[in-house]
Amino acid sequence: MTIRPGSAFVNAVGSVVAVLVALLIGAVVIVISGQDPWEAYRSLAEGALGSRRGRAETLVYAAPLILGGLAFAVAARAGMFNVGIEGQLVIGGFAAALVGATDWGLPSAIHIPLAVLVAAIAGGVWGFIPGVLKAATGAHEVITTIMLNYLAFRLIIYSIQRRSDWLPVDDSVQGTERVLDTARLPIVLDATRLHAGVAIAFVAAFTIWFVLFHTTFGYKVRTVGLSEGAARYGGIRWGMTIAIAMALAGALAGLAGAGESLGLHGRHSAVPPGLGFTAIAVGLVGRNHPIGVIFSGLLFGLLSAGALTMQAEADVSRDIVLVLQGLVILAVAAFEAMNRLPWFRGLGTPKTPSGGDRASDTGMAPEIESRPAPPAI
Repeated sequence: MTIRPGSAFVNAVGSVVAVLVALLIGAVVIVISGQDPWEAYRSLAEGALGSRRGRAETLVYAAPLILGGLAFAVAARAGMFNVGIEGQLVIGGFAAALVGATDWGLPSAIHIPLAVLVAAIAGGVWGFIPGVLKAATGAHEVITTIMLNYLAFRLIIYSIQRRSDWLPVDDSVQGTERVLDTARLPIVLDATRLHAGVAIAFVAAFTIWFVLFHTTFGYKVRTVGLSEGAARYGGIRWGMTIAIAMALAGALAGLAGAGESLGLHGRHSAVPPGLGFTAIAVGLVGRNHPIGVIFSGLLFGLLSAGALTMQAEADVSRDIVLVLQGLVILAVAAFEAMNRLPWFRGLGTPKTPSGGDRASDTGMAPEIESRPAPPAI
């Protein structure tokens, strides 16, 4: 079996190596600061994995990052760089909290799914807008998603401060009113904060994996992301595909917001949580693959859950976690850059006999060369 640079196996190994390199460099930073890296990492792992509560906190931190990472990955597969995850997340969380705080006399079996659905729709609309703008006008998604982030923040602040006459918001806490018990995501592990929103994240990850790699729509998304020209030549509607992909990405981010509002906090605050920007890193480290995003989200969740214990027991600032996250991203980016170098890509290519063959002489694979040429257009 030939192992090719750029293959799924090499990407997975590269991500693992990147994490190890980041931890090694982080250890050097800790030593320079005068602390013991072994004790720091031991207490970090102990805080995140050493108890039932610690493991629950790891999952609680990881859930929105997994959903946000999926939002980035889906857009990236369609060739879009989704910087608007934060805005999609907060608008989804705000919509879910508004529905959850409104007393319509609904039972939990209806109230919870309704609030979650509204969050997905709100986030989907916030993702669909830059997708349509890209398809219709060519407006770059980085610019439009950043603008929509700020629009989401301002819209929420305006609603909280000005619309308390008809919206269930509370200006004194700069957030929505408390979500009703009928709309709260249930706690799945006693004496912890582990809520049902964590299950939504994992179900969404496997669903997106199936959609991307086992459906016609997923094939279209991946084709559009690889080559707009090839997609158009194959009869795929490029604009419609990227718009739907961005709407799906926004819906996933909206689900992340719903988990925070309905499960973790019980209301939505006007202060942006910053999860959307961290989710971009989760998607990058996970190589835009749903399964990779799960492991990447768990890693970032572990770092966040163990930070306080590391600070309390090893006297190492919890901000070192931010340093580790940055180092992981840099290491993954460095590996990806190396993966693009011709000499590195050639490492996995099997050597041909000295005389060569027809495929090697022409520089084309035999199966490609044997195909009939496409008709002239």
